[in-house]
Amino acid sequence: MTVPEPAFETLRLDGVTRRFAGHAALADLTLDIRRGEFIALLGPSGCGKSTALNCLAGLLPLSGGSIWQDERRLDTLPPERRGFGMVFQNYALFPHLSVRSNIAFGLQMRRLPRAEVRRRTDEAVRLVRLEEHAAKLPGQLSGGQQQRVAIARAVVISPSLVLMDEPLSNLDAKLRLEMRTEIRRLHQSLGLTTVYVTHDQEEALSLADRLVVLRAGRVQQVGSPEELHTRPANPHVADFMGFRNLLRLRAEKVAGDSVVMSLEGVRLTGTAVADVRPGDEVLAAVRPENLRPGAEAEEGLHCVVDVVEYQGREMAVEARTRDGLQLHLRTTARLAPQDAITVTADAAHLLVYPAGEA
Repeated sequence: MTVPEPAFETLRLDGVTRRFAGHAALADLTLDIRRGEFIALLGPSGCGKSTALNCLAGLLPLSGGSIWQDERRLDTLPPERRGFGMVFQNYALFPHLSVRSNIAFGLQMRRLPRAEVRRRTDEAVRLVRLEEHAAKLPGQLSGGQQQRVAIARAVVISPSLVLMDEPLSNLDAKLRLEMRTEIRRLHQSLGLTTVYVTHDQEEALSLADRLVVLRAGRVQQVGSPEELHTRPANPHVADFMGFRNLLRLRAEKVAGDSVVMSLEGVRLTGTAVADVRPGDEVLAAVRPENLRPGAEAEEGLHCVVDVVEYQGREMAVEARTRDGLQLHLRTTARLAPQDAITVTADAAHLLVYPAGEA
């Protein structure tokens, strides 16, 4: 499918704010999106990510700030004049129109010549691999097929920006994986600038060039998938990105970014992510897969296994220390409830934050 040269080099959100009844659902969002980039807005329910998308689309007016395509201001334009494609969570297909007619609808509204509508619709149908289903109604399709129709309808108009609002959340696990691959394939082949809303960390990490993590309407961190996965900026991002173990401790020694702490008489060494001083109360964060279980006689935190969940190649383990502190582990070791183990972690994987950031 041929896509015309995009209409902008940079899409700029400058202090974008949206208030409802005096409450800021989105506060001072400032972000530059480069042409061809895939941006994921990530965060828990109520963090402001869908509000940000609707502000971009023009479905919500701004309470403050502005949106620019290069030197062209967008937030003063109605949605239909922004030239964006949008994929909704609930597909939003016309139930009485066939797959082909749903995809062609946007082109027809633009009053393009019939031959052009037919050619571009055919290309879009092939692009999402729905040739055998082109004459069917949406109700005759699976959820994954309906989402492909919605994506084709969004991209067939050759938009300068595609907005996707949790498009995979209604699909089962297998279809989510398949559609995730399809979305990435389409983005790479067409080079469309995309803003994608999700609460699923794995989905965001696998799709996006950059992630924007939001909490209570405010940006917590912007970075590449690797940056957010390995170096969360604060405990809120760490918790959301899978650092399930957040330990409230006290820094005893600090040398550079190396921090020594103790827990139940066991010395722990971690890596400071922000400024930490001796005597400070800190939060030490570590992923379940970076906690290593060992035999009871080995050095480490002494724990007893409470719960073991089989998850294929690994076990998800919940254990408790002698003082009742709960720890989460992921391991290939064969453990069972009531097993006595010790737990250790490498300093590089134990990230330390000032407790005041929590």
